[in-house]
Amino acid sequence: MVFTAQQIAGFTGGTVEGNPETVISTFAKIEEGVEGALSFLANLQYEHYIYETKSSIVLVNKDFQPSHPVAATLVRVDNAYESVAKLLQLYQSMQQKRVGIDSLAFIDKSAKIGKDCYIGPFVAIAEGVEIGDGVVLHPHVTIGRNAKVGSNTEIYSNAVVYHDCIVGSNCILHAGCVIGADGFGFAPTAEGYDKIPQIGIVTIEDNVEIGANTCIDRSTMGSTIVRKGVKLDNLVQIAHNVEVGQNTVMSAQVGVAGSSKVGEWCVFAGQVGIAGHLKVGDHTTIGAQAGLAGGNLAKKGGATLMGYPAVEHRKFAKNMAALNSLPDLLKEVAQLKKEIAELKGNN
Repeated sequence: MVFTAQQIAGFTGGTVEGNPETVISTFAKIEEGVEGALSFLANLQYEHYIYETKSSIVLVNKDFQPSHPVAATLVRVDNAYESVAKLLQLYQSMQQKRVGIDSLAFIDKSAKIGKDCYIGPFVAIAEGVEIGDGVVLHPHVTIGRNAKVGSNTEIYSNAVVYHDCIVGSNCILHAGCVIGADGFGFAPTAEGYDKIPQIGIVTIEDNVEIGANTCIDRSTMGSTIVRKGVKLDNLVQIAHNVEVGQNTVMSAQVGVAGSSKVGEWCVFAGQVGIAGHLKVGDHTTIGAQAGLAGGNLAKKGGATLMGYPAVEHRKFAKNMAALNSLPDLLKEVAQLKKEIAELKGNN
């Protein structure tokens, strides 16, 4: 891949500041720039690197004003972070795609395999499976009976799609993720716990990305649903009968308990916990390690919540400020109690 600054500007809708014929053939972080590389500056915390980087071209926001001379050719764009993402997508799309079925793969004779697929060694595809065109299944992937995988989806090694589950088109399932394991359903009895059969499925719509070792459990009845455009990080747990609204993102170690409904365009930071049978409205943001245990706070959507139990973020900040003052407050109370006791003794 070789592009000039002018070509990059044309693709990103930007303008060139410097030599429009400067060429790049790779990408690099701005602090690790080398000649022939493209870097970007979106966060001014890294501005000092632009004055010393060896990268040939740097994407910057249109309003960026350097305080020192910059040797690299600049391409000014509306949003440097979004523009480099588009360029990386272009770069990836130009890589040669693997096609073919490895001789060590097992495919049941009843399975339907689309055109231009790659199926790696030790992949297991059970009876009744339907695989769309352009699907990539890396080594040791398992697709259970009657499951469906949509076109141009890529599933990495050791991921498992259980029986009857549905994965849409243009999805990415990273290594070790599990789609459709049983929901955690047990009925207590005098002798212990009786397992409640989980006879539902998981439905994953189009353009979903699921991180490594993330688990999405099948429903007791009906379907656990992950709507289109959802992005889940590594080690996320989505329990049975949950619905995650479109374009919601969840960072690592988020857990959503059974039968909760999460709206569209929500953002859950790392280790957020959602109790069961709750509703989270559209455009809700929940900060790291927060726990939503109940109430109406999140139902209407648009809220930013933090803490456990989760509260509105301004209230959380006030609570934390008060908590930090607690040791001094306790000393003051102790001193006041001592003074009161002395006054009573004098009377």
